[in-house]
Amino acid sequence: MLVLGELDLMSAESASRPSLRLSNGQQELLEAVSATGKPVVLVLINGRPLDISWAAEHVPAILEAWYPGSQGGSGIADVLFGDANPSGHLPVSWPRSTGTTPIYYSHNLTQLPETAPDFKSRYWDVRSTPLYPFGHGLSYTTFGFDNLKLAPTAKIGAPIDVSVDVTNTGKREGDAVVQLYIHQRAGSASRPVRQLKGFERVTLEAGAKRTLHFALGKTSCSTGVRLRRSGSWSRNNSTCG
Repeated sequence: MLVLGELDLMSAESASRPSLRLSNGQQELLEAVSATGKPVVLVLINGRPLDISWAAEHVPAILEAWYPGSQGGSGIADVLFGDANPSGHLPVSWPRSTGTTPIYYSHNLTQLPETAPDFKSRYWDVRSTPLYPFGHGLSYTTFGFDNLKLAPTAKIGAPIDVSVDVTNTGKREGDAVVQLYIHQRAGSASRPVRQLKGFERVTLEAGAKRTLHFALGKTSCSTGVRLRRSGSWSRNNSTCG
């Protein structure tokens, strides 16, 4: 196990850094330890995303602990030894390098969407997608998401019911954090590529299945600007984590 990152004073007022790289020889230490051929678990103690693009390709396991507090050591040990099943999800988009910041998941759609067939990157030498997307998180078990449904009808002004089936497809109990995103496909104003409108954490035994419901109200789909024509919305079965 290799613990790297930043002192707490390095993520405070008047403590900005021009680079997100691991400082003071930590990157060199990481590469030297990995070169021994022994499996490495990297534990990060930090208050902001760091440049771990090399670690993402060469280190088999990375645990983001942020600044975990006085009982952080016990929590980290519980996760590493399997006594606790991790279920945290990133509250930020994790950049690939300093040069790809700022980066955030709800950026507006442009004339060349990243989902376009001919899109490659907005940078010359690195992909413009995050290293880890907003909402990313792993577990010692796996989950399946299917049967996404929207209520076929709704009264004017009433919320729309959205439901999805969640199944623990792994071999141990775990917590799934189900996230609901929306995207407006068309309209007179540029809209974010996706927006988080709901999430729910649910504990499932191995093989268990549960149907979750979300309510999409008027404010959830409001743009805050007057549109000349109504837009159309889409749904998909994608998920993070």
